Amino acid sequence: MTMISNPCAARPSAVVISGPGEAKLKAIELREPGPNEVRVKLEGTGVCASNLAPWSGPEWMQFPTDPGGLGHEGWGRVDALGPGIDNIRVGERVAVLSYHAYASHDYAPVDMVVPLPAALDGKPFPGEPLGCAMNIFKRSDIRAGQTVAVVGVGFLGALLTQLAAKAGARVIAISRRKESLKAAKRMGADETIIMDNHWRIIEEVKTITQGRFCDRVIEAVGIQWPLDLAGELTMERGRLIIAGYHQDGPRQVNMQLWNWRGLDVVNAHERDPAIYIEGIRDAVEAVVKGHLDPSPLYTNHYPLAQLGQALNDTRDRPGNFIKALVVNP
Repeated sequence: MTMISNPCAARPSAVVISGPGEAKLKAIELREPGPNEVRVKLEGTGVCASNLAPWSGPEWMQFPTDPGGLGHEGWGRVDALGPGIDNIRVGERVAVLSYHAYASHDYAPVDMVVPLPAALDGKPFPGEPLGCAMNIFKRSDIRAGQTVAVVGVGFLGALLTQLAAKAGARVIAISRRKESLKAAKRMGADETIIMDNHWRIIEEVKTITQGRFCDRVIEAVGIQWPLDLAGELTMERGRLIIAGYHQDGPRQVNMQLWNWRGLDVVNAHERDPAIYIEGIRDAVEAVVKGHLDPSPLYTNHYPLAQLGQALNDTRDRPGNFIKALVVNP
C-alpha cells in the first residue's frame, strides 16, 4: 500500500507505528488485488497481546511499520478479487488471515480467507485467535471427566476454559486478576484461584484434586513463573500444554519434575498458515453450533484512530478488560 500525505477520514486508511508507543493514522491508496488475491474491506480486527513487545520498542523492532502492520485478526467483506478466483464473491463476509489489518482494507491470498455464514452476520469474528484456541484445544486432548487447569485467563485462557467446560471437564481457572476469574466463572470454570503465591496455589489444587493434580494443564501466560507453576500442577502421566507466547528470551524448566512425572509436553503453537485456517473454520463451526461463545469477552472497542490506546489497555488491562477490538465504521 502506498502512503499519501494528507489523511482523510472518508478515504481508506491505516495505522503506522512510527516508534515505541507511537501510532499514527494515515490515508492510503488502494491497489487492485493480484492473481489469487482478495482485498477485504475490514469491519474490524482484534488487538493481539503479541503486539505488546514490538509496541514497547525493543532493539530488534524496526520502525516505522508498514501501514496496518502487526494487525492480523481481521474480518470484513471482500470488495475486490484478483484474476483466477471463482470460489468466493465480492461482498462475501469473511475472516481473513492477513498481516496489515490495522487498517480499513487488507489483502490476502484467497486460501487465507474463511467465509462467515449468515448466522454470524453483525457479530465480530477475529478469526486468528479463535482459530488458535481451537487448535490448542485439539492438541490438548481434553475429555469429559478430566480435571483441567488453565493458568492465565486472558482472551485465550477464557476461550479454552469454555471449550474444556463444554467438553465435560472439570476446570480450575488460575489468574492474577479477580475480574478475569469472574469471566472464567461465566465461561464455565468450576473453581477459580487467584494467582498470587506459587506454593499456596499448588496446595489448593492438591486439595481440590485429592492429591492427584490435573490431567491437563494449559499455560496461557507466556512468562517463567506460570510455566513453572503449570508443571507443578500436572499429574503423573498428565499433559502440559504450553499455549503462552514466550517471546522475551529463553526459559528454564524443572526437567527433574517433568521427567519423574512422565509428563507429555505439547508446545501448542502453529506456524503453518493452512493449520491456522483449519482452526478458523473449526471456530466458525463451534460458534454457530454454540460450543463456543466469545462475545462476552469483547470488552473494549476502539476506532482505528485510537489503536495506541487499545494497545496500552491491552498491556495495562484496566477494569474488566479481556479483549480489545478495533472496529471500523
